[in-house]
Amino acid sequence: MNHPQPDRPRSLRMDPRDNVAIVVNAGGLREGAQLEGGLTLTEPVPEAHKFALNDLPQGAPIIRYGVTIGYATRAIQRGSWVHEGLITLPEAPALDSLPLATETPKPQPPLEGYTFQGYRNPDGTAGTKNILAISTTVQCVSSSVEYAIRRIKAELLPRYPNVDDVVAITHNYGCGVAINAPGAEIPIRTLGNLALNPNLGGEPLVVSLGCEKMQPSRMLPASKLPVLREESYVMRFQDEEYRGFGDIIAAIMQMAEKRLDRLNQRRRVTCPASDLVVGLQCGGSDAFSGATANPAVGFASDLLVRAGATVMFSEVTEVRDAIDLLTARAADESVARELVRQMHWYDAYLGRGDADRSANPTPGNKEGGLANIVEKSLGSIAKAGTSAITGVFGPGERVTKKGLIFAATPASDFICGTLQLAASMNMHIFTTGRGTPYGLAMAPVIKVASRTELAQRWPDLIDLDAGRIATGHATIEEIGWELFRMVLEVASGNQQTWADHWGLHNDFALFNPAPVT
Repeated sequence: MNHPQPDRPRSLRMDPRDNVAIVVNAGGLREGAQLEGGLTLTEPVPEAHKFALNDLPQGAPIIRYGVTIGYATRAIQRGSWVHEGLITLPEAPALDSLPLATETPKPQPPLEGYTFQGYRNPDGTAGTKNILAISTTVQCVSSSVEYAIRRIKAELLPRYPNVDDVVAITHNYGCGVAINAPGAEIPIRTLGNLALNPNLGGEPLVVSLGCEKMQPSRMLPASKLPVLREESYVMRFQDEEYRGFGDIIAAIMQMAEKRLDRLNQRRRVTCPASDLVVGLQCGGSDAFSGATANPAVGFASDLLVRAGATVMFSEVTEVRDAIDLLTARAADESVARELVRQMHWYDAYLGRGDADRSANPTPGNKEGGLANIVEKSLGSIAKAGTSAITGVFGPGERVTKKGLIFAATPASDFICGTLQLAASMNMHIFTTGRGTPYGLAMAPVIKVASRTELAQRWPDLIDLDAGRIATGHATIEEIGWELFRMVLEVASGNQQTWADHWGLHNDFALFNPAPVT
């Protein structure tokens, strides 16, 4: 590898067909900076932002990743800054004329012998953590459950050292909603499947008020429990046996202690890498995300798939503009058609809210060099690597297939993370360019920085620096292997992520497209 001097002007071009490149140098480059090939910048260009590699007439396509991301609103001189204001958004790919499984990748050679130390569950799944979760059916009981958990952590948990944590699955749903309306099944199944996450050890405990619309039998029917025991898994506030708040909290703690005792008897055992269910997500993205962090994650994703694991990518609005590249990669036509169906559903959902895909890029995304949702999507799908897409699951559904899976979710970090946990995620990889302290209580979150400057500025929040790819100090393959090995170490409990070190755990956020009454 070349190790260029840090003060030398550097740029990054993703594809030979591209007519723009991005500035690599931290802090950007000044007017007059000379780049390789003799190009001179005609104006200052911020870090991660694009500049023209040749003269572009008005209406010319702006090409990055070998794909048109928009059209020039006016003539752009070679060496000029190509920013959001100079690019018009192209039409999204039409969903009725997409290629369906026309370029299905051939399976790569399997990776055998890779294992991690995990917790074996009664249903055959494996956890990377050993957690007791207390689910709620309605927001009314959330504060009381959180009070009970504070007591449990202070008075009970120290006696059960093999249990990692106790968490409350709280939310703002459950009553005052159109519980039978189309779309209501999404938050309901999300909450039921959250309680069955592999990191919770098959020990669900549900706290209900009693009068709410979402009854426990609707959220988590007994038939779905991994092990049926004689003891109840539901505690209801309004049951007449409880006399006052003290009785209610005591009942929750008593039910919790029975589960803590069983969870505490579990020990880590050797599990094949195929027991991993890894969710992929990006947040606070920049123009480096699709050049460094996401391709490295994509390489690691391919390694995980080769090892037999399940890998989920999501975020509908951040794949919609690259959906033609994904339907072509589907394992078969039925998978491709299900991808199309999810895109149709989400287009209609946005349309009902008088919104469209252009609402996605944030001010921070744009400040980080992403001009529009097309450019963001092309970088986002790099996380999915090159494997065939073997399955598609709707929001809140439990994933039951191996390989590369599209688990449909909104792009919101918090909603996506919640839905991926419901899909049975036991490990999470999160890429960021701008930076975020994002974390989840129920699964380890490995945060990968797209820029070395961010990794150095936040050394106690970022777990892996993929910015070394842009500076020439590492390859995509090297970072991908490093991430793959880190996943196994974190899953085994041998390495702690920074989010878990600090206890940075975002709240659960449900996706509810149904009406609120």
